Amino acid sequence: MLVDRGEEVKLVTRSGSGPDHPALTKVAADASDPAALSAIVDGASTLLSCGGPPYRQWISHWPALGASLVAAAEKSGAVLVTTGNLYPYGAPDGPMREQDPDRPNSAKGKVRAQVWADALAAHRAGRIRTAEVRGSDYLGAGAVSFFTVGVLPGLLKGKQVAVPADLDAPHSWTAVDDVARTLLAVADDENAWGRTWLVPTAPPVSIRDLAADTARLAGLPAARVTTMPGAVLWLGGLFSPPVKEIRELQYQFRRPFVIDSTQAEEAFGIRPVPTEDALRATVDAARGGS
Repeated sequence: MLVDRGEEVKLVTRSGSGPDHPALTKVAADASDPAALSAIVDGASTLLSCGGPPYRQWISHWPALGASLVAAAEKSGAVLVTTGNLYPYGAPDGPMREQDPDRPNSAKGKVRAQVWADALAAHRAGRIRTAEVRGSDYLGAGAVSFFTVGVLPGLLKGKQVAVPADLDAPHSWTAVDDVARTLLAVADDENAWGRTWLVPTAPPVSIRDLAADTARLAGLPAARVTTMPGAVLWLGGLFSPPVKEIRELQYQFRRPFVIDSTQAEEAFGIRPVPTEDALRATVDAARGGS
């Protein structure tokens, strides 16, 4: 989106990989190294934070990455807009909104809340200019989320899938295209800085309905999903590190988990991608399509 509107873009990853485009410069670096990141960011107008440590290393690695981002934004003067998530809110009592306080109830939520709190403190002190954009579980081409990793592969193979969730609880799914559009809109609007924004997100859909839609879009027989008891998930975590990582976040899938993105929709004029369109892109990409 940035290069298509004529921007000069540097994409920083550990491997230096990324799409090929004449207006895109790919840089291999460790973004948690403040000296290296500051040198790369020198002269930039905007610093978009869209990465993160491996999931199992969030607690140990996010503080250094967050501090490096703030340091680079302070030295360069670039506006820092960070891709956040809903973990800092903790277990919701109703639809989540921007004005809700951060009350994390998980270790991962606490570290993400602290990274944002540190950036916001630097903003309020006049050291940097920043904002955070928060979305729910992702859908879209190449999206990595609870559904795309834990449910989709089995559905596309026609298997019965046991899901550690209330299959009928309403759940918000955020399209990755809308995350990108919101990041750009917030970065461009100085009135949007100094706060969090929720990505414009389509109405909630239960996992059961999302699974049924997946089978229909993929031209497969009816989806077969069952509820995995919490005890089975906890037992699995004793043997599987990835499973262990999601146990503390079970509150997100055992009850309604919904966001109200009205504020961002009205502020930036962004209408969210319909969930069926985002799901179609997810399925096509997972099957090797465009």
